[in-house]
Amino acid sequence: MNTAADSGARPRWLTDEEQRVWRSYLHATTLLEDHLDRQLQRDAGMPHIYYGLLVQLDEAPDRRLRMTELARNAKITRSRLSHAVARLEGHGWVRREDCPSDKRGQFAVLTASGAEMLRRTAPGHVAAVRQALFERLTPEQRKTLGAIMEIVAEGLQPEEAGADLPWLR
Repeated sequence: MNTAADSGARPRWLTDEEQRVWRSYLHATTLLEDHLDRQLQRDAGMPHIYYGLLVQLDEAPDRRLRMTELARNAKITRSRLSHAVARLEGHGWVRREDCPSDKRGQFAVLTASGAEMLRRTAPGHVAAVRQALFERLTPEQRKTLGAIMEIVAEGLQPEEAGADLPWLR
């Protein structure tokens, strides 16, 4: 992909309105992630990203996913996932199992203790999400926000399986 910086062309700067929207987006998403991190640290002793990993496992068949799939779904590197799973194992919430069909592969498996922790933590987390985001928006704004986020995510999905993305390495 050829960008303005690559070709020596003058950059197409953001308009004042685009800059305002961009900075509002950055500010709001940073505050939201911090809010959810603090809530989960307080209620469960874990960051938001770890909670998301546990939710993925809870929703997976047999509460297990291959480590590579878990990393890809969470959009984190396998190294970062390995560190996170080690921390979750330390709490007894996850265990690793070798993959019988692939000697190099491993599964992350949600334990009964991990499922119980999610059951206890989920109501507070849902309340924090509602309070921080959904209760501040009208039904029409929620619908619009959902549509916008789907468009943005769709446009950023890799077009090819061999895309050089950290969570695919």
